[in-house]
Amino acid sequence: MGVFVYLPLVLPLTALPIARLAEQHLHPRRAARLLTTVAVILASCSLVCLGLLVVVGTAQLPGNPLPDGWSDDEVREAVPHDAFAGKASILALVAVTMACGFTLHRHYRFRARAHRALAGLPDGGDLAVLPDDVPYAYALPGSPGRVMVSTAMLAALDPAERRALLAHERAHLAGHHHRLLLATRLAGCVNPLLRPLQAALVYSTERWADEEAARATGDRRLTARA
Repeated sequence: MGVFVYLPLVLPLTALPIARLAEQHLHPRRAARLLTTVAVILASCSLVCLGLLVVVGTAQLPGNPLPDGWSDDEVREAVPHDAFAGKASILALVAVTMACGFTLHRHYRFRARAHRALAGLPDGGDLAVLPDDVPYAYALPGSPGRVMVSTAMLAALDPAERRALLAHERAHLAGHHHRLLLATRLAGCVNPLLRPLQAALVYSTERWADEEAARATGDRRLTARA
């Protein structure tokens, strides 16, 4: 087998061309789902590969609790520099665990802080208007999800454009885009070669939300302008 045992770790090099093809030839909804699926599958393959390298490379090292039989001689001969690969894989798995933990912590901390900030606002259904001179709008996932819009953003749009904006943000919530984006970020933590998929997925989810907003308003020019 030789160096081919490391193939799952370098297979994500195909992520960038896959992202480009998906952006150019697929509806953004299908592109977003395809990119997320590819990212999760390739990240899972990388994790399995690292785990197997740990077993093969370290099972027969002194003091290792794993059974010696888990690291057959013929298997170790098929892995170049098996002892070094096993130790390096341990460090890689530790780094992956820390990166994924940090990403999840930051994601849920932001959501918790945002929902606490909404506690003092009057109940406006799924819409929360924040007094702020900076124009912004975003979809905040949760139970229930909310659309956050600043007063400056609302002031910059006419009523029709506001409807397009709200339809766009509600499409993010309805499509659970935060889950797709989080899954792809975690995949990038597992294997940095998958990070190009993050930018492609952001682009695809924005286009997806634009398409839903255009369908809701019936005016593509209005949606683009908003």
